[in-house]
Amino acid sequence: MDAAPLLDELRTLAQNGLRYADDPWEERRWERVLELASEYYGEHLGVPSEVVRERFAAEVGHVTTKVGAGAVVTDDEGRLLLQHRADDETWGIPGGWVEPGESPDETVRRETREETGLDVEVGALLGVFTRRPGAHGPHGQLQLPYRCRVVGGDVEPSHESLAVAYRRPEAVEAWHADHAEFLGEVLD
Repeated sequence: MDAAPLLDELRTLAQNGLRYADDPWEERRWERVLELASEYYGEHLGVPSEVVRERFAAEVGHVTTKVGAGAVVTDDEGRLLLQHRADDETWGIPGGWVEPGESPDETVRRETREETGLDVEVGALLGVFTRRPGAHGPHGQLQLPYRCRVVGGDVEPSHESLAVAYRRPEAVEAWHADHAEFLGEVLD
């Protein structure tokens, strides 16, 4: 059994409990649950519990599933625009977390520009995909891939990218997280 979903639920309950706690005893109880969840998350992921705790502490408000949005761009030969990620040396579509006050399509434009140097026009939402906590990190995520078209800019990888290239999906050696799975569904 994968412990990540249990740990994520405990962490979420603890953080939300701390947010709404109205007495010191309740705060101490939720603080202890958060300490335990951070400790075991750290062991599960091979990360120091202090690092896990700092990451959780950066979240404000009611804890919810993360929302990510990405650009599915193809060229005239049917190849995908992909980013060779610097953080884990895998390939994936340009994209990232939706920032507070930002719509997913704004995220797609911002992230694509930041990661590739290209400006895109955002088209249709291709689906909503769920990433459960565990194999790809401690957070559950909704992934929103959008069909996009390049309208300007020049390929210019950022510090987040080792390279940016149009590639055939079947030639990609290592995919980022679950990108191969959802791209398989949206590209057919």
